Amino acid sequence: MSIHHLRINDLTVSYNRVPALHHINLEIGCGHCVALLGPNGAGKTTFFKTVVGLLKPDSGSVTFHEHQTGRNLGDVAYLPQRENVDWDFPITVRGLVEMGCYLRLSWWRKFSDADHSNVESALKAMHLEDLADRQISALSGGQQQRAFLARALAQKAHIFLFDEPFAGLDKFSQESLGQTIKEIAQKGNLVIASHHDLKNVPDFFDQVIFLNGELIAYGDTTSVFNAENIAQTFSTSVFSGVTV
Repeated sequence: MSIHHLRINDLTVSYNRVPALHHINLEIGCGHCVALLGPNGAGKTTFFKTVVGLLKPDSGSVTFHEHQTGRNLGDVAYLPQRENVDWDFPITVRGLVEMGCYLRLSWWRKFSDADHSNVESALKAMHLEDLADRQISALSGGQQQRAFLARALAQKAHIFLFDEPFAGLDKFSQESLGQTIKEIAQKGNLVIASHHDLKNVPDFFDQVIFLNGELIAYGDTTSVFNAENIAQTFSTSVFSGVTV
């Protein structure tokens, strides 16, 4: 089976002429669960928004299947930080998941039986069948993350971008979400998640990107998740007490 790659070539992105990302070069194969590590202001959210096509780079390119990622909206699913979502928006879990299908629909095509089946499959995969008619505001933190994951599954995305998905979750919900994203990657998808708790990086991720405006290191967790790269990316106080 061929492995598709997300290719980032000489990527530079600026806000008001101030560079947030400098000449990033990466090639990441599908089938991996990747931690995106860096301090606040390192450019992690900028990285995600550029990959999904929400930001236009100053230079360089982001491609998947040899096409720019922003041109095929269905390929990439972006799950923002929970604090940036309006959880009071009047929509049910099912309605949220259905939104994932609309990215794949042409403007002239109606919601089909296959789309409805796709939504039901996504709800089942995330164990949300019993919560399908519940308002999203009534969900727990872990349930909210699974609802957005179900939307991404209904979208038939191949690349899943998570902005701090474990933030605010209890230990059980973190472990459950960690297992879920591993399973998504094992099915041949690419999962990239920004993450701040260095202690459990090896538990959830098989690859790591160290980012602080520029690419510090990228590779398998067993080889690049070490004190030298952590120190180069963060201040020493950040990883005090972390075993690597």
